[in-house]
Amino acid sequence: MNGFDWTAFAQGLAPSAGAALAVMLGTFAVALRKGVHRVVDVAWGLGFTAVALVSYGMSADGGGDGTRRLLVTVLTAVWGLRLAWHIARRGRGHGEDPRYEAMLARAPGSPALYALRKVYLLQGALVWLISLPVQAAGYVTGPVGAWTWAGAALWAVGLGFEAVGDRQLARFKADPANRGRIMDRGLWSWTRHPNYFGDFCVWWGLFLIVCDVPAAAAATVVAPALMSFLLIGGSGKALLERHMAERPGFAAYTARTSGFFPRPPRRG
Repeated sequence: MNGFDWTAFAQGLAPSAGAALAVMLGTFAVALRKGVHRVVDVAWGLGFTAVALVSYGMSADGGGDGTRRLLVTVLTAVWGLRLAWHIARRGRGHGEDPRYEAMLARAPGSPALYALRKVYLLQGALVWLISLPVQAAGYVTGPVGAWTWAGAALWAVGLGFEAVGDRQLARFKADPANRGRIMDRGLWSWTRHPNYFGDFCVWWGLFLIVCDVPAAAAATVVAPALMSFLLIGGSGKALLERHMAERPGFAAYTARTSGFFPRPPRRG
């Protein structure tokens, strides 16, 4: 019989928030020294990893199943560290991200303090909120069940989509013959956003790990729901496609390729 230690879970929320905050404040200091705020994108994956590790330590005496605790920590860290490494490598040698340039150009008062409020502290809060299932999983008692393994399987699908999609796009961009062209090969012919779809699967998969206890699932479902909103309607798909709308060939690409959930490309 699975249960959930609500008291221990509540006590672990503040240290997890502190971990997310520490990563973001440390990244803010690095950004000020380097003169670019694009480094905060690297901190996104690192923040989740830090929260997972702190939650693992805090839940050591919470009665949670050891296998589940270790599994959710490893899955989160693998996803977060891979994402951070990929973004850091992709941004090496580049200047400021145009998104942050535009934001800081309209900052009232100090641009640095504006970035701290609107980017770093906001992202820290999102990391803490979206990671609620990761934090909760450490306090689920009883052996792992079907929900946990289903979640791990969905996580693996998501990580695969992200990693393969990122690699395919990097190879495409590395070929000078593809300059100015729309990537429409491999996974990118099945969905316009394999990396965002991968994130979607990762976070719904991590959420499934707490579904052995319905009450814990109900208390944390806001996390994958929020991530889904960000990926589809917020700073992910919707924002990127607004920037790409005028690119040659993009309209034809959208006509034949799914906007998010993978499916075979339409023939036209």
